Amino acid sequence: MFIFPIDGSVVYAEALWDHVTMDDQELGFKAGDVIEVVDATNKEWWWGRMVDSEGWFPASFVRLRVNQDEPMEEYLDHLEEAQSGQEDRSGLGLFLGPGLPCKEQMRTNVINEIMSTERDYIKHLKDICEGYIKQCRKRTDMFNEEQLRTIFGNIEDIYRFQRKFLKGLEKKFNKEQPHLSEIGCCFLEHQTDFQIYSEYCNNHPNACIQLSKLMKVNKYVFFFEACRLLQKMIDISLDGFLLTPVQKICKYPLQLGELLKYTNPQHRDYKDVEAALNAMKNVARLINERKRRLENIDKIAQWQSSIEDWEGEDVLSRSSELIFSGELTKLSQPQTKSQQRMFFLFDHQMVFCKKDLLRRDMLYYKGRVDMDHMEVVDVEDGKEKDFNISVKNAVKLRSTSGDQLHLLSAKKPELKERWIRAFNDERRQYGSNIDQFYSELQSLFHSVTGKPKGRNPQEPQEHQPSECGYTSKTYGVGSVTNNTITK
Repeated sequence: MFIFPIDGSVVYAEALWDHVTMDDQELGFKAGDVIEVVDATNKEWWWGRMVDSEGWFPASFVRLRVNQDEPMEEYLDHLEEAQSGQEDRSGLGLFLGPGLPCKEQMRTNVINEIMSTERDYIKHLKDICEGYIKQCRKRTDMFNEEQLRTIFGNIEDIYRFQRKFLKGLEKKFNKEQPHLSEIGCCFLEHQTDFQIYSEYCNNHPNACIQLSKLMKVNKYVFFFEACRLLQKMIDISLDGFLLTPVQKICKYPLQLGELLKYTNPQHRDYKDVEAALNAMKNVARLINERKRRLENIDKIAQWQSSIEDWEGEDVLSRSSELIFSGELTKLSQPQTKSQQRMFFLFDHQMVFCKKDLLRRDMLYYKGRVDMDHMEVVDVEDGKEKDFNISVKNAVKLRSTSGDQLHLLSAKKPELKERWIRAFNDERRQYGSNIDQFYSELQSLFHSVTGKPKGRNPQEPQEHQPSECGYTSKTYGVGSVTNNTITK
């Protein structure tokens, strides 16, 4: 628990997240705001003041400025003045423990904060699992397992993991001299385990939607409130409790950044803390990337559902991202007539559609091109020998087997260059590690739909012939060289 300095020094905290409230007893603020902490006797809710307003706010939404750059510089200045006899040292009691240099005391503060917040978090998870989930499972008349899975996600798995993680931290925590604790290795040991938060974070929007529907019915409102009171939890709604894991995984890099700041390079924990900070940043990045890809999948599914006369496999069977789209003039052998088509370049494939003559927003499916078996060639303006016509702003798509050849022309030179960059981007990002791509895509599908989707990339699959004569059975791996994408 945070203890105020006995000398009456003003203590400030910085907001980590927005706190939006409609209760006049609570203090609202935005991330980055500085709050004067007036009362912190309750470890969950503090009383704070900002300019001309004050009120209660959740302690987990802020961090004390004692662990930040600006105050630290001020404290070191105060220390320097005190050492030179210009200032009374009694006011430094908050920052300097008995006999400890300032930086070591700051490291002690950060270590203590990490341990304290971790223990509080475990209690928080326990309250959710035992106070809510356990009670919900008893009421089969109100909840089924699918609903509970949607509302609470994999929070029970997180609870089991976090207990294991805390045990590891406790073993490395030096109670007598916290600044000597070596906890960096704990984060490194479990860095892959933290990825279970990805499933929780991706599910959280669905949890909010499901919970919002239930809270419109009085019996669920009363039930959840009874659960909270029975477990003796603080007065926060269930959706507030369920937000905590999302906040927690984002807070680890902040805490490790503070710990590294106050760890001497000579400290035995320095390299591990530095590596742990990078690892946890990477975990957060991977979670964000997976969330982005899931959002892309949802958008692609909605896009495909709007296309008329769709044929063949779903786009999502092979692709997870739209890279570029636009209108091009297409000429394909053995056709002799050019066609205006809308092209959509996804990873691993490109789909083209025809616009409705009257309703320009309506598209009809006309075919697709397998980009894993296609090379893209920049065509100079003038006579094109394969098609024996004059071209301008054109590129050529040629299959490695030689059975497909498409000529695509843009309206402007800059648009052609943009398409070439898009083709290169597609190969750079997705032209290798295809086995891994399909494995990840299946996992993403399972997260969204609850059932496997896609296929083994090693298994051949026939495709129905389309306007472009697409009949490829295997997927190739490409590389990028200058203006030509080759295999």
